[in-house]
Amino acid sequence: IHSGVWGFASSPIVTEDEIRRITRMASEVAKASAIAKKVDVKLAPVAAYTDYWVSPMVKDPSTIPQADKQALVQKVVDLATANKEVLTVNANISLEHEWKYFASSEGSYIEQEIYTTTPNFTVTARKNGETRSRTFTGVPGTGGWEIAEAAGMVDAAERIAAEAVEYCTAKPFEMGMKDLILTPAHAMLTIHEIVAHATELDRIMGYEANYAGTSFVKVSDLGKLKYGSKLFNVTADRTIRNGVATIGYDDDGVKTQEWPIVRDGILVGLQTNRESAHFIGEKESRGCTSANSWRDYPFLRMPNVHVDAGPAGSPTPDEMIADTKDGVLIDGRGSYSIDQQRYNGQFGGNAFWEIKNGKKMRMVTNVTYNAITTDFFANLDAISGKEHWQMFGTGGDAKGQPTQTNSISHGSPWMRIRRIMVGAAFA
Repeated sequence: IHSGVWGFASSPIVTEDEIRRITRMASEVAKASAIAKKVDVKLAPVAAYTDYWVSPMVKDPSTIPQADKQALVQKVVDLATANKEVLTVNANISLEHEWKYFASSEGSYIEQEIYTTTPNFTVTARKNGETRSRTFTGVPGTGGWEIAEAAGMVDAAERIAAEAVEYCTAKPFEMGMKDLILTPAHAMLTIHEIVAHATELDRIMGYEANYAGTSFVKVSDLGKLKYGSKLFNVTADRTIRNGVATIGYDDDGVKTQEWPIVRDGILVGLQTNRESAHFIGEKESRGCTSANSWRDYPFLRMPNVHVDAGPAGSPTPDEMIADTKDGVLIDGRGSYSIDQQRYNGQFGGNAFWEIKNGKKMRMVTNVTYNAITTDFFANLDAISGKEHWQMFGTGGDAKGQPTQTNSISHGSPWMRIRRIMVGAAFA
């Protein structure tokens, strides 16, 4: 920081001379940028840490023989292709290892190693002249090979193949006001777009606008805005085990934490970093700064954001279905679009089933629904308990210019949203 503004420069070369050079360059950038300054940068204080943090894991992927890794994926392919109407199977397990070292003028020296495992597969089938795909939504997580083993890819292979075939014969769903039952594998998409992005404080303040818009949320909404029904509780958490955005410290050197975003339907918290915390009167950062790599400017990125499970005695998924007369069950991630303020969106899924008079009926196709954020969650009238809560994740979440991507987890129970406009989507 020079003249009250940020200056940024980067280099992959770690020598004293290079550090001095890029420090001078960053200072010059800050001086030049000061001409456009509106207010001075104000940073929340942070403690100094000397620490080493590594993703908790049971099985280091580097110790697993390559043949064993290939065998797991091949088993999925073999089971799915046993169905003669299956055309292709694309199965993969992505294994990532990131090492980072953080040193700051605040006195912190922090080394971190992040291991991420992402299992996934898609089955494409053809029947009666129609070709359709069904995706197994794996549960990516920070951790080792145990994430892949626990994902249930092998157990799900035949079912996903059969659903891909059935999807080929599915008929379009009728338009109209319907009740939605959303699985956690689908709910993550809606949570991501109209809850998680909408509560990023830099987006709210207009610091993030060009790439994907700002937010309908205002700072003055804290403690007042009705975001949903009383069943709607949302938590941000960078510490939850296996969360894709779980880490020990953010890229400001702030120790990560858990905090509430929505309680009993009311907006109570936002995502902050050292630079933005003061905008809402908070004295400390929530630990949301991240950079894609050494070359990228660190800025506010979302943590893991979850919808909390219901209390003991909450309905099971089967009980929700039995209590629904006219609706649709939606699973997996599909198409989506969202306005520039995260308020009016349209979402689709990967698979859909009609619900009639309390029964799960035929598979249907090409379903989308409209979601006006606060109206949508105000119609939430049923959520399942913790035994049906699942955490899914998404990668490649883009933000900023130049664009950076990150990965996060979104956990959710099963949810029922009453009386939502459902329309047709194009295949």
